[in-house]
Amino acid sequence: MHQYLVYGAYGWLALSGVLHYVADVVSQYLRGKRIPGLETTLYYGLNSAFCLGQVVFGLLGLFLARRAMNLLDETPVVILSVVAGLGWLAMTFLFMEYWEPKANVAIFCVLILAAAFTR
Repeated sequence: MHQYLVYGAYGWLALSGVLHYVADVVSQYLRGKRIPGLETTLYYGLNSAFCLGQVVFGLLGLFLARRAMNLLDETPVVILSVVAGLGWLAMTFLFMEYWEPKANVAIFCVLILAAAFTR
């Protein structure tokens, strides 16, 4: 069960990061929803950096799960994952008006905590 939770948590993080990028950056850019300017640049930059961090961290977690699952059971790695999830959650509440990123990061936090408690 623990392995499924680990794969689920990091896989969910990578997938939700890609989907967030497609929905909030690519889709809005292609539809021309935001007028060019500083605010639009900041909006795209915030969402791009947020998504990039999620995708890279998720892929790194999946790589480690595949190659060295026992490393992900170490307390410092679990703490790092929880802190990263809480940091992303804080960013969503401070800077993003949509509920979807909040829900996606909350699901990651729940999955990573479940994986931590089943190790």
